[in-house]
Amino acid sequence: MIEILDGAKETVSFREHFGIRLYLNKETEDYPVHWHTAAEIIMPLENIYTAVVDDTKYVLDPGDILVIPSGELHQLFAPESGERIIMQFDCSLLYHLNGLDSTFHLLRPCLHITAEQNRELHDLLEPLLLDLMKEYFSKSILREASAYSMLIQFFVILGRNFMNEERRFLHSKNQKQHKYIDKLMEVCNYMNEHCTEDIQVEELAELAGFSKFHFMRLFKQYMGMSYYSYLNQHRIMHAEKLLIDPNLSVMEVAMSSGFGSLPTFNRVFKSYKKCTPSEYKCLHGNHTNR
Repeated sequence: MIEILDGAKETVSFREHFGIRLYLNKETEDYPVHWHTAAEIIMPLENIYTAVVDDTKYVLDPGDILVIPSGELHQLFAPESGERIIMQFDCSLLYHLNGLDSTFHLLRPCLHITAEQNRELHDLLEPLLLDLMKEYFSKSILREASAYSMLIQFFVILGRNFMNEERRFLHSKNQKQHKYIDKLMEVCNYMNEHCTEDIQVEELAELAGFSKFHFMRLFKQYMGMSYYSYLNQHRIMHAEKLLIDPNLSVMEVAMSSGFGSLPTFNRVFKSYKKCTPSEYKCLHGNHTNR
């Protein structure tokens, strides 16, 4: 069950300051719409399990893996019987590792991994989660370090798989792939750190060492979205954290998140979150009179 729920916000209580909360869930109750600052990984072991993330329904078969980044609203629906791994963890502990911040961002709103869709990826991740679970419940020395090493490996595998999908490199020569990836990840990290600033495409192209139009084409090809969509998504992530603060008005959040006007902020926010910033504040139980 959800231990601490304030409005739609769940506060995850980590056991023994472990930074990871993992449990074998056999409960038959459904969990209402909620969110948390922790990221979440769900893998059914017996029977199906159903999740709704960003208004999309995912029916998970045993062995399927669902990764839900932090801050995403979701619902969970349990069958009459069954068992599943549910793991929540403080993803901020991994953000300082170069590239992982961008990896988490590109998984939004969630990632559903099945053996049918990608056998190779699934067969790498499923045993890793099972080993992580064993380590988590063990009494071994350095079990926390071991569990974190497996968690990092999990997202390293995901990140590499994401960047190495063949469809992203259809028009690139093999010897150029690593150079392009390194340059674009450098640009992504820069946007992650400076998303609240007035970033121009010419600045990003210069950082990558490409012409403006070559950069825009490569970014879309490799990242699966335009640089502007990536930048706006990161600004929305930043805004979500600020909207939780009842002392900040929507206008203050807009200006602090890199948006030049309130109408632009409202439009972009609603396109990504399917609600206005004001509705988001109410949904998360925070109100301001300003």
